Amino acid sequence: MTGRRRVLRSLLLGAVLVAGLAGPGRAAERPVVAAASDLQFALEEIADAFAAETGLSVELAFGSSGNFARQIRQGAPFQMFMSADEDYVLDLARDGLTRDEGALYGLGRIALVVPHGSPLKADASLDDLEAALADGRLSRFAIANPEHAPYGRRAEEALRHRGLWEAVASRLVLGENVSQAAQFATSGNAQGGIVAYSLALSRPVSALGTFALVPQAWHSPLRQRMVLLNGAGHAAERFFDYVRQPAARAVLRRYGFALPGEAG
Repeated sequence: MTGRRRVLRSLLLGAVLVAGLAGPGRAAERPVVAAASDLQFALEEIADAFAAETGLSVELAFGSSGNFARQIRQGAPFQMFMSADEDYVLDLARDGLTRDEGALYGLGRIALVVPHGSPLKADASLDDLEAALADGRLSRFAIANPEHAPYGRRAEEALRHRGLWEAVASRLVLGENVSQAAQFATSGNAQGGIVAYSLALSRPVSALGTFALVPQAWHSPLRQRMVLLNGAGHAAERFFDYVRQPAARAVLRRYGFALPGEAG
């Protein structure tokens, strides 16, 4: 099992691990990319292809964008940041903590995920969620923590748009990040949840239930931006460029990400 896969396996259990920080030599050799957890499966594929093509490798750390932005301000030795909300990147850039304003790498979506055997149905209108709240079928519902996870904030926005936030608030199970929320939503800790579309499309999550794409008009856009941090080295620079190349773009599209002007 590779170092990247160990990180991903741990994330499925709800742990946020930062790989590759155990010594200056290792950090210099394999730069650490702090990545929003909605990228969990897509970015592992991209990093493996990057290593095969270039002979260079990166360590992947997955978590909530807000937590990573705070850690960067506190001096965490990341070389690249892939945020689920571009505002975190732009704020860091304004404060001089990045090389520039980076680049948009994707537009995210949210999805209602329902595990097999749940009394809840996966419908894009959230009509059955409304009915389940009224008739008592729903006791626990998972989202990422809106305090620091962009996907949690968009889930809250969608639920507010649908008029369900007040009814569901007392039944929420909050994940530290959207990957942990997906684990809660599909493992029996909840009857369902609203998580990243990219995670709903992944084999480990899709095998455990069904999903419905939430209308994007119900929440503000998930404009996802990446940036090189001050002190980034050659391998990080090469990986940043690689993510914008056609092969990596194809992987991102397969996991539901698009860019402005691209088909979703």
